[in-house]
Amino acid sequence: MTKVEVKEVRTKLKMTPSEAIVETLVKEGITHISGILGSAFMDMLDLLPAAGIRFIGVRHEQSAAHMEDGFCRVSGKAGVVIGQNGPGITNMVTSVAAANQAHTPMVVISPSAGTPTVGWDGFQECDQVSVFKAITKETVRVTHPSRVADCLRTAFRIAYAERGPVLFDIPRDYFYGELEDYILEPHQYRVDTRGCGSPESLDKAAELLAKAKYPVIISGRGTVDSDGIDEVKAIAEHLTAPVAVSYMHNDAFPADHPLAVGPIGYMGSKAAMHTLKKADVVLAIGTRLSVFGTLPCYDIDYFPKNAKIIQIDINPRNIARTHPIEVGIIGDAREASKEILKRIEEHIPKAQENQLRLSEVFDLKEQWEKELVELAMVEGSPINPRRGLLELTKVLPENTIVTTDIGNVSSTANAYLKFNQSRKHIAALTFGNTGFAYPTALGAKLASPDSPVVAIIGDGAWGMSLHEVSTAVEENIPVVACVFNNGAWCAEKKNQVDFYNNRFVGADIQNPDFAEVARSMGAVGVRVERPEDVGPAVLEAINSNKPTVLDIQVDGTQLAPPFRKDALKLPTRLLPKYAHLDYRNW
Repeated sequence: MTKVEVKEVRTKLKMTPSEAIVETLVKEGITHISGILGSAFMDMLDLLPAAGIRFIGVRHEQSAAHMEDGFCRVSGKAGVVIGQNGPGITNMVTSVAAANQAHTPMVVISPSAGTPTVGWDGFQECDQVSVFKAITKETVRVTHPSRVADCLRTAFRIAYAERGPVLFDIPRDYFYGELEDYILEPHQYRVDTRGCGSPESLDKAAELLAKAKYPVIISGRGTVDSDGIDEVKAIAEHLTAPVAVSYMHNDAFPADHPLAVGPIGYMGSKAAMHTLKKADVVLAIGTRLSVFGTLPCYDIDYFPKNAKIIQIDINPRNIARTHPIEVGIIGDAREASKEILKRIEEHIPKAQENQLRLSEVFDLKEQWEKELVELAMVEGSPINPRRGLLELTKVLPENTIVTTDIGNVSSTANAYLKFNQSRKHIAALTFGNTGFAYPTALGAKLASPDSPVVAIIGDGAWGMSLHEVSTAVEENIPVVACVFNNGAWCAEKKNQVDFYNNRFVGADIQNPDFAEVARSMGAVGVRVERPEDVGPAVLEAINSNKPTVLDIQVDGTQLAPPFRKDALKLPTRLLPKYAHLDYRNW
């Protein structure tokens, strides 16, 4: 009997452009969209409930893209945001720029002014494509209503391929009409799997590592995104190579592993820094080795100047962008790690555990942990911020996702946060915008409903994001906001302490009672004034499974070092009027 080959028959469907957009989103597995409703896309919005897509209305469009950034970093799936043309879309500039620097796939559905009125400076008209060109991987403009599905597929293809946000710009009148087109499956227009790099570069990398006297691994976001931690562990164990994690990616290697030394970068781990200084070969996996993430810290210039660097990155633009390398591998972090491991095992058939190196790692970590606790136990009024972080991290369940903002306390958290599972640390990273952590936590909770989600935020950043407590209550998203309230923009205040002789301009903040504000919005609000109450308050908030705000009162005089000590100078003044402000006259 002859086997009959059955071919899939594709048929064009008659649809409206709105239907074509929504059906493409359904095929992409999109289950929710974040934004604020607007007349520009109301025809599409009307279809979402019937399509099974939840619309999450935020209070400010900036929060929408932060939410989807968090959702993607936890789920691995591209997030989708939408807003009214003009101000609704431009409100997303900061959060889309943040996602772009964080390499987070995202599609920004950007309704724009209708084609009959373009160029007349009509109501809410803006050239959104020009605004977003520099902060997205691509801006895809719909040129005809019949192209909407094709252009949206292109947006998703580029977002995943280049790891970042893509603007899908569609004139508001293009949601209406009729078209005939296919609704394709994602595998028909984009590829999810990536290669491992060239055999020659993999061979050279393995040879360097096999001959190294003191190899050190830096594991980054690419390791997390590719689910490649097991492969990194195997390489580390075979070579007895200590493993640091890149700046604010503390979940890129399990902290409880004997070879883990912690994070590098601002307020990272001294154990990681002293270890990295010794390296003769550095294997940087899934990290661009950003300038800010490798700057000296604690007056330790730790990034090795003479080590041979092997850098693995999916994006060829990142290879050797910031540090000279010996070997560059353009490939998926996990696939490249697998191939390197195979080759190392050929060079060194049997792993030989280096007990001296293990002992060194253990001692460095023990010393650093002791220092962290001692710093935290210094009395504060009312609470030493470090003590607050220490007590918080002690009680977090193993599967907790933690989002961190930017600022004095949020950045100090880099030293205290430890994770044994991946996709648990979501940080503002090098774009460094305040107001990031809370909306991002909401998105992370949507991606992983069974994981506790805690946001670490300073009071300044909280002022930029507390409005989303209403979203959490309305959408029943039980995230815990830990607001470290020190009454000031303390990261900048530290600069005024060190460089401007304690002259404070714009640093101090007069805050309301954040716990009371939270309660008025329908959430649980708790004021915490004693260090011993931090842990129990966090646990109770997690167990309540309700949106909760902890207003943690911390000392505003116990400050971390300046973020950019390298970029600041003591002030000189030339006009007599300002002579008293010159550092030479202090």
